[in-house]
Amino acid sequence: MLSAAAPVVLLLHHGLDNLGGKTGLTLLRYRSGPILAVIDPDHAGGCLREITGIDRAIPVVASMAQVLPLLTSAPSSRADGSDPYTPVAVVGLAPAGGRLDEGVRADLEIALQAGLCLASGLHTRLGDDPHLAALVQPGRWIWDLRQEPADLPVASALAASLPGRRWLAVGSDMSVGKMSACLELQAAAASRGLDARFVGTGQAGILISGRGVALDAVRVDYAAGAVERAVLDAAEAAGPDTLVLVEGQGSFCHPGSSATLPLLRGSQPTALLLVHRAGQATIRNHPQIPLPPLNELITTLEAIAALARPQGAAAPPPRVRAIALNTGHLGADAAAEAIAATAALTGLTCHDPVRAGGGGLLEALLAQAG
Repeated sequence: MLSAAAPVVLLLHHGLDNLGGKTGLTLLRYRSGPILAVIDPDHAGGCLREITGIDRAIPVVASMAQVLPLLTSAPSSRADGSDPYTPVAVVGLAPAGGRLDEGVRADLEIALQAGLCLASGLHTRLGDDPHLAALVQPGRWIWDLRQEPADLPVASALAASLPGRRWLAVGSDMSVGKMSACLELQAAAASRGLDARFVGTGQAGILISGRGVALDAVRVDYAAGAVERAVLDAAEAAGPDTLVLVEGQGSFCHPGSSATLPLLRGSQPTALLLVHRAGQATIRNHPQIPLPPLNELITTLEAIAALARPQGAAAPPPRVRAIALNTGHLGADAAAEAIAATAALTGLTCHDPVRAGGGGLLEALLAQAG
């Protein structure tokens, strides 16, 4: 429901400089369409690049009331001359329990009263709030994207018969950069004229791409089927050179995560991209749980991925073909050392795609795919 060309206002209250605003920060980095303003009272008037390192000229303001005068700068009409794009207020936060504080709620009310649409990936469905629903202006909408699609099938390995390549990002932990790695690969492929299609499986990925499935909103029996349908939809009319890049979720290593298995089953990948944070030895939010050595993790991932595949599948069981190493917390020299050490340890190509772009990983994956 969110057009790539629709002007967006990002609500990032108290989240512009921390993981609480991960969704909005991802949109700032990867959304190609217009972003009119970022709302964060903690950093109002500040420079977005200095606060986040993201090089976009977008004003940071304290409230929605300060955004309304900026709406006159939004695109006035579509390319075909039809009605103007409606600005969309996007909740870029992931608060604990999905509950919004009063400041965010007040700004949402102002946005709806002013005729904006609203997009949210929260577990709490804003469209079910009778007060907010009553403020929606004629022709406008609230899109709660974290919903289970209707009429989902149980997966049956249909994606294994698709032409082209399907690459799935798998992580050693949550929030290590699986989506970023896929988007960097897509950008690198596009720069080479390749047909690369991204399948979003979380709120930020869906908001950026406009399609996919919010996997954590799907009942477990249908999770693999939801992924399968999303991959089949993304691969419509695909050819033998098409790349389908599937955003990973969760981790086999995390005690609270069950998302990786349905992603493997539903996407039937032809290759795996392991995403890891340099130097991380334990689960970030559970330091009592150690991560296995990377080579052990790779062996385990490949063994699980080899199961539940149809006989006569066009591609052999997937292997981990490269490593995307998150070095955002390191300086340039330390990052280079970590990348070299990881490559030497695993014998695999290793790059930080956010720091260096996705070209190196793309070349390695394409070469190893034959």
